[in-house]
Formats: sequence, structure tokens, C-alpha cells
Amino acid sequence: MIKDVVCTFCGNACDDIEFEGDYGRNLCPVGEAKFARKERIKTPMINGKEVSYDEAIEKAAEILKSSKRPLLYGWSSTVNEAIRLGVIIAEKLGGIYDQCSSVCHAPTTLAMIEQGIVGGTLGQAKNRADVVVFWGCNPVEAHPRHPTRYSVMARGFLTRGRSDRRVIVVDVRKTPTAYLATDFYMIKPNSDFAIFTALRSIVNGHEEAVPDRVGGLKKEELIELAKTLESAKYGLVFFGLGVTHTRGHERNVEAVIKLVQDLNKKTRYILQPMRGHFNVVGSGEVPAWEVGFEYAIDFSRGYARFSPGEFTAVEALIRGDCDAAMIVASDPVAHFPKKAVERLKKIPVIQIDPHPNLTTKIADVVIPTAIVGIEAEGTIYRMDGVPLRVKKIKDTNYPTDVEIMEKLLEKIVR
Repeated sequence: MIKDVVCTFCGNACDDIEFEGDYGRNLCPVGEAKFARKERIKTPMINGKEVSYDEAIEKAAEILKSSKRPLLYGWSSTVNEAIRLGVIIAEKLGGIYDQCSSVCHAPTTLAMIEQGIVGGTLGQAKNRADVVVFWGCNPVEAHPRHPTRYSVMARGFLTRGRSDRRVIVVDVRKTPTAYLATDFYMIKPNSDFAIFTALRSIVNGHEEAVPDRVGGLKKEELIELAKTLESAKYGLVFFGLGVTHTRGHERNVEAVIKLVQDLNKKTRYILQPMRGHFNVVGSGEVPAWEVGFEYAIDFSRGYARFSPGEFTAVEALIRGDCDAAMIVASDPVAHFPKKAVERLKKIPVIQIDPHPNLTTKIADVVIPTAIVGIEAEGTIYRMDGVPLRVKKIKDTNYPTDVEIMEKLLEKIVR
């Protein structure tokens, strides 16, 4: 029996998994699918031909060294130790470092730069929160154990579970999470900023400034919601891509940050973005403590520059700024816009990943690696920024991401 295993699927990074042989306890359906997945890249390849690891790494280093401005993208499904080496490689090459947040929670990062954030941990949600808000997110499907382990039904030191909590869900449609709610508010798409602003007006005592209807909600509903928020002894607002990817983007996040700041004048509140991949936070935290920025980092002038919309992967590819790409623990071909994928198909692409995906089909060099949290250990950051050590629970002949990065760096700087 192997206990206290960290699930390396979503940002929950549940650390109470137990394994006995191939059977895992406490896994949600998506976690089970992760640990049960059999399909993987079997051998390194160059242009579809099977080669040795040394040949593949040598070819990858050759591509990167001959590139004028390579893109190093992905990183959200690997460990911090590998990410750190990736940042160093990007700096040595004068390339661009970018990660998966540039197409999901980048607006959150921009808002935090402007406003800061009233943060906390999932442990505080479990042990203290009596009012829990899910705004523009659907944890029942995206983070299945979140409601039972950290929020809705979780029993804590100061809470007895669901009976002690008021659960509010705000979304543009009735998601599965809405069925867990005490109060569900269906709003119009692209109205988040207006609703946050109206709630701030009410919380600050300016109800008269609020129109009769905002974002599909009546003024009476907004007042009811504001009073519920104010009634919390300890409140927590979770928000997702329904906030960051609607009209307003980072301004939406700035508005909800300000709302939480206003609520803290009357009670205690924290704010938490619902992050996707198990180490997407680490893919931003590591470059932040290495060079000062989380994503969209350009090293072409010999020092780090941060410019979203210019150095983010999609925009850099569409403009044709990058003449090579190394994709680590990600699948941009499945998620990027068509024009960005067309550019990837025209330039040399190196893929470092355990599993085959659409990016594998266009990659010139494919390097398979050990699966993090199953065959490789390391450090990751949970969605709330808490660092966790993931375990190795079975042996493998595949090298780890860290070992591949170390060999690449050695060949690049020699």
C-alpha cells in the first residue's frame, strides 16, 4: 500500500490517494482515467523514424541552437524542477518562454499585477468558509472532488459540511454545480463586470446608483446576493474561465478582486481562481521567481521582457516571430487557433511528452518521458499556491522531464 499519493490531473492535486498494486483509492473519474491511461509514445522519433534518446536529444539541441528565436511552450503538466531548466534554456537561446495560462487564466495574472489578490488556501475553504461562491466555473465536472474535499460538503475544524454552508453559483447556464447551490443566479453572457460593479455599489451603501436590472438580474436579486455575501463569517469566491474569457477579461477579474476587498471591510473573504492542470500554477510561479514574470517572456535582447499579446505563444506564432518550437507537456495543436497551428506546421517542432496527441503528428522530434506523479517525482504547486511533493509509485525505463532538460541544457551551452 502506497499512501498520500498526489493526483496529477487537475489543480486540486488531491494528496490523499492510496495505491495497492494498480488499484487506486480516492480517485475521481478523471483521476482514474489519468492513472489508467495506457496509450503512450513508445520510442523517440525524428521525422517519424524511431531513434535512440541520444540521437533525439542531439537533434533537438541542434534545432534549438540554430534557431534565431525559438518558442518554449507548455509546462503545466510537469514538475517545477523541469520548468526551472526550461526557463534557463529559453534565456540561453534568446527565445520566448510561454505557458498554458496565456490561453486561459492570463487575465487573472494581469489583474493580480494591477490589484493584488486577497488570497488563501483550500484548507481555509474547508475549515472556515460558511459562504462559498462559484462564479463562472463548474467544479463538479472540471474538478470533481473539489465540492467534497474542499468546499461544498467538506467537513472542517469550524464547519460541519453542507449544513453549515450557503453555496452560491453564478453562471450563464445551469451547470451540474448549480444543482449543489443554495442560491443559483443565471446571468447574461458578458455581463460579469457590470454585475460586480453593481454589487460593489450595494456593498458600499450606494443602492440608489444601481439600475432596475443588471446582466439579467433584477435589482432586488442583486441586493439579496450582496446581503448574503455580507452575512458570511468567512467567505470564499471561486472563479473560472467564465470570468476571464468573457467581455472585459482582466477587467472582470479586477472587478471581483475589488468586490472581495470591499467585502473585507465588513467581514472576511478570500478569492481563488479555479486552475486547470495540476501544475499550471507552477508554470507561472517558477519563471516569476527566476526572472520576474509568469508568461509571455522574451529573452531575445539578453534579458527578460514581459509583453502579453506580443510574446504570448499564439500571437508570436501568428506573426511568424518564431522559427522553431519546443512543446513540453502540452498539446497546442489541439487548442490553438488555426493560424497558429499552421505556423507550427511550417517550423521545426520538438515535442517532449509521455502521451501521443495532435502535436505528435506535426512534431519533427518526439521525445517520450516518464509520467509525472506515477513514474517520476518532483515538486508542484496546487491551485492555491501550496507546494506539494509528487511521488514516484512505479519504475520505468523512460527518462524524466528533468533528465531530458538537463541533457538539452548541457548540449546547448557546450
